[in-house]
Amino acid sequence: MRRVAGTSVSMAWRRSVRCGSRPIRCARFSRSNRPFLIMPLEHRQLHPLMCLTQDGLAETHLEQATRLLIAGARWIQVRMKRGTPQERLTMAGMIAPLCRQYGAICIVNDSVDIAIAVNAHGVHLGKTDGLWSAARKEMGREMIIGGTINNEADARRAIRANCLDYVGIGPWRFTTTKENLSPVLGPTGVATLVAQLDGIPVWAIGGITAADLPEVRASGAVGAAVTSALYRDGRVQDNFHELNAAWKQAMKT
Repeated sequence: MRRVAGTSVSMAWRRSVRCGSRPIRCARFSRSNRPFLIMPLEHRQLHPLMCLTQDGLAETHLEQATRLLIAGARWIQVRMKRGTPQERLTMAGMIAPLCRQYGAICIVNDSVDIAIAVNAHGVHLGKTDGLWSAARKEMGREMIIGGTINNEADARRAIRANCLDYVGIGPWRFTTTKENLSPVLGPTGVATLVAQLDGIPVWAIGGITAADLPEVRASGAVGAAVTSALYRDGRVQDNFHELNAAWKQAMKT
């Protein structure tokens, strides 16, 4: 992932950003000073483990991200569903620069406005979070956009949109992490959709554990998005290392 040379990102102006139903005030960063990505995105430049922060834990999203980065995570998705728009903005605004310090990718779940405002690398949009093409128009070609798909109609829509850097396919199995869960796909369902995506890189998602990673790899996915498996028993570092080792082993088979 090629970046423009430069060591600092300066605040250029302030504006009101509308997130949900309430306007919030936030700092926006100058595009001319922002490190940027050149499309098309090469999936080999992204870590195969996308690590999601999670609501409902004793640790804040910032504390979760910090532990993950120290453990070696290099792709963080800030998935904060609870809290006000301002609280989500503030949290993402602390995590995004921390990720840059560690040389890690930071994407924000759901909100294009927040992703732009905090100088994240991109956004992940679920099936009800807005049009992918509209997000691309707003974010430009330099930022990462990922989308969630669950069925053949979603896959066709992703191809027609022609603007996604990757897709998340799931759920792999039932999970309590996500509300309003789509139909479970399992290995066969994921593999079927991977084959229909005309080469769009796929990260499988939904209740995935280290034991699943050989099948995830065999499905044609280039990685996995993980949440619950990271925080099990509070052993974030050990869990990340176990997942990372399992993926590396899966790549050898």
